[in-house]
Amino acid sequence: MSYQFEESDELKMLRETVRKFAENEIAPVAKELDEKEAFSIDLTKRMGELGLFGTIIDPAYGGQGMDYLSYIVVVEELARIDGSQAATIAAHNSLGAGPLYYYGNEEQKKKYLPDLCTGEGLWAFGLTEAGAGSDAQASRTTAVYDNANDEWVINGSKIWITNSASELTKGITVQAVSGKLENGRPEMTCFIVPADAKGLTRKVMHDKMMWRSSNTGELYFDDVRVPGDAILGVRGSGFKQMMETLDNGRLSIGAMGLGLAKGALDMTLKYVQERETFGVKIYKHQAISFKLAEMATRIEAAENLMYKAAWLKQENKPFEKEAAMAKLYCSEVAEYCSREGQQTFGGYGLMKEYPIERFYRDAALLRIGEGTSEIQRIVIARHLGLR
Repeated sequence: MSYQFEESDELKMLRETVRKFAENEIAPVAKELDEKEAFSIDLTKRMGELGLFGTIIDPAYGGQGMDYLSYIVVVEELARIDGSQAATIAAHNSLGAGPLYYYGNEEQKKKYLPDLCTGEGLWAFGLTEAGAGSDAQASRTTAVYDNANDEWVINGSKIWITNSASELTKGITVQAVSGKLENGRPEMTCFIVPADAKGLTRKVMHDKMMWRSSNTGELYFDDVRVPGDAILGVRGSGFKQMMETLDNGRLSIGAMGLGLAKGALDMTLKYVQERETFGVKIYKHQAISFKLAEMATRIEAAENLMYKAAWLKQENKPFEKEAAMAKLYCSEVAEYCSREGQQTFGGYGLMKEYPIERFYRDAALLRIGEGTSEIQRIVIARHLGLR
């Protein structure tokens, strides 16, 4: 028999360590950071000291050398307390440092990765544009080669880019149209762009409904010049790289959904044992106990799907379908549990005094980021042979 549903001692220790940090260090300040819409450099650096950056990066480049299940547990435990801090870690590892590690040449890895594994520097993933979200090939950001100077000149813009506008941001991997293929489709190439590149403007986005203490930026490229060797991988491989990166990112979004759902259930279980109506604790009302039972059951199903997808990735087996399923289901379970938890809190669930209100807002992003729920269903259907 090959199935195993028990965590190793190492995984248990990692979970306990991250949970303790999240409960003791993040939980006390999460409400204030959310209200002020403030990105915490202090928390980010402390998460770096804990080893939560560069989780899957080989120690040869300064990383932690964790397996993918361990990384998923890290994201899950952070999201159980606060989605914003989980987003910082997930976006940096899956979308920022990850592509540099998987597709970069040896020189690029040695140059960029060590600083990105400490928490002292962040890296972003520049894909989405105002008119190119789900349709990533609709990108209008361009990169034109200047043969005389052996440079690429980038023009365009990106939006909703996590970790891109912080003072800790070291650079952005930018997908741009670098030409046209024989079939008429745009040739996509990924470029390594330093955060301080001349002509690059980075603006922090405010007034978000969710992940309010996560750094989100708008990027504007006005004749930004990068060296001819600033290509990540090879010319024309950008779209493939981005799609593979999104597959990995879907695992981390799924882990965030799972963690958020567990956090919503935890706080709801605590509340129902304190609150009384009609002379009894409210968990004794069948309507409430059935809600809790449904939440717990969906979380159990989500956890098994999430860990299977992560295991497939870890074992270098095809995981794209399962990643889409995990992202889809875990995000919807997160929304369900936060909504039902908020309903159980009644009027108090609408007040910022209780974290369930923040969880309810944060859950909305999970159905959209790394491909909407609708896109996930398209991906899954294609894997069923429905093209």
